[in-house]
Amino acid sequence: MESFVNFWENIAPWQRMAILMGGMILFWVIEGAYPLFKFSFKRYKHAGVNLVFLGTTVLLNILLGVITIAVCAWTTSHNFGLLNWLNWPVWATILLGVFMMDFFSQYLPHYAMHKVKWMWKFHMIHHSDTKVDVTTGTRHHPGEWVFREGTTIIGAFLLGLPIWLYFLYRSISAIFTHFNHANIRVPQWLDRPISWIFVSPNMHKFHHHYKRPYTDTNYANIFSLWDRLFGTFAYEDPRNLRYGLDVLEDTTDENLRYQLKLPFNKNIKTDY
Repeated sequence: MESFVNFWENIAPWQRMAILMGGMILFWVIEGAYPLFKFSFKRYKHAGVNLVFLGTTVLLNILLGVITIAVCAWTTSHNFGLLNWLNWPVWATILLGVFMMDFFSQYLPHYAMHKVKWMWKFHMIHHSDTKVDVTTGTRHHPGEWVFREGTTIIGAFLLGLPIWLYFLYRSISAIFTHFNHANIRVPQWLDRPISWIFVSPNMHKFHHHYKRPYTDTNYANIFSLWDRLFGTFAYEDPRNLRYGLDVLEDTTDENLRYQLKLPFNKNIKTDY
């Protein structure tokens, strides 16, 4: 396990980017061959809009990631945080660390953005996509990423997350984001058992239903256990879903200027 830890502790930026883009390209190819929905749209134009948001996310991740990495380094040097106090074997540390970071970095801020009105207006950009595919996972307003990174820093501090585990978690989370949003056809006999522990594609698709309260379910990104634990788990056949938001015109989902200004638009109903 020492070589494994060393790899993630010293992983180069280009390797992290390769994992991010490689996963997206893989599921882009799969959803082209086995789509859940056969959308009639310009696939590359749709991806282009969402990849602009990916660019802002990567930039913010670099800037705010410096703080997160500094926090990880401090907790390690001062032997602070749950993982340092437990001093479990590496494999157990990985399981607990990834499990808890899925709560702090994904479930907690995601739940908050659905419940706090002004935060929801930033998160609406993600839900406004009417043609959910692998690129939708990158569709986050810059303001939303600040929320997510804020709770990530808190989680890293409380857990005493080592730097190598932070990079490992980020990569696992990115792969699951691509997997969950990809427009892939997964049979129920396979998808449902996956959803017993992990967030499956069909499970997450229900979160993108165009109407509340259906959108207020399935907040986790890796482990469905968090939704089961807090009573926010839901599972339905995704073939009957309609994506988007019932308070927005579908034609605005690829209007980049409109989407960036959406959190500050006082005329938009937030369904509260």
